[in-house]
Amino acid sequence: MPVDIEAPRLTRRAGRHTVAVYAFDGVSPFELSCVVEVFGLPRPELGVPWYDLRVCAESTAPLRAVGGFTLVTERGMDDFVAADTVIVPAVADVRGEISPGLIRALRAAHERGARVVSICSGVFALAAAGLLDGREATTHWRYAKLLAERFPSVQVNPDVLYVDGGRVLTSAGSAAGLDLCLHLVRLDHGSTIANAVARRLVLPPHREGGQAQFIEAAVRPIGEDDAVARSLDWALAHLAEPIAIADLAAVARMSTRSYLRHFTRATGTTPLRWLISQRIAAARPLLESTDAQVEQVGAAVGFADAATFRHHFTRSVGTSPSAYRRTFRKVSEPSS
Repeated sequence: MPVDIEAPRLTRRAGRHTVAVYAFDGVSPFELSCVVEVFGLPRPELGVPWYDLRVCAESTAPLRAVGGFTLVTERGMDDFVAADTVIVPAVADVRGEISPGLIRALRAAHERGARVVSICSGVFALAAAGLLDGREATTHWRYAKLLAERFPSVQVNPDVLYVDGGRVLTSAGSAAGLDLCLHLVRLDHGSTIANAVARRLVLPPHREGGQAQFIEAAVRPIGEDDAVARSLDWALAHLAEPIAIADLAAVARMSTRSYLRHFTRATGTTPLRWLISQRIAAARPLLESTDAQVEQVGAAVGFADAATFRHHFTRSVGTSPSAYRRTFRKVSEPSS
């Protein structure tokens, strides 16, 4: 996913970092709950100041949610504008007009330095507010063409799970909102904390690949790819060693040709790309939490040499291992 980690990050003001999420009549509870689950659930076991979540709306009247129930929030748009991070989980109608009150609030929040985030169709609100003019952004693959038509100044990328543009971030469809929320935690607290939250959610800390792999994908019978899963577990336990496709196929007890077919069907990618992504994921916390040289980190996660490690890390993350360390060691270090 495109990531601009060199962009200046928000400086937390006195107290906890505040996150405000916009609720509206007709809201889907899933996108809203993604934000609530990541930022609203107390996590004292992590040992870091957690977020102060505020669910905000333009009215104190009951809001109808998809599924036939209502919700009420006591927080208004003044609280939304005042937050450190503001999130629009969706809009009621991707073809309709965006609420003028929401547009004003987004512009005001952005002007005062807030980090502005959208999930799924929420990108239409950010675009209507002019916050995406000349910027790259993403949304659910079903809405990508419409977003480009309605807002031609936005550089729509329909192939990624999220886009980090520094202070303005957008994500693809509903579940990709969790990917982006975990990314925000990683930016604020480092990979170790983000990985702990991901484990609580029973999610991978970082999903490689784009949303194209999820478009009209056939549902496979449970258990069909148990052999592939077994080979993945084995690979994760042996990342520091050279691993060939033949080795994975042998663990899965398949021919190489059959293994490649089953692997692609199960993961949406190739064994080589999967291995690279797992090695990069394993390198992140080492860069953040140890003083090992870049060459040593690359070797510890299975890259043949430092040049190969730097190449793949930079291509995947968007910055060099050394630059990543300088940026993320700051948020990984305990505050005094």
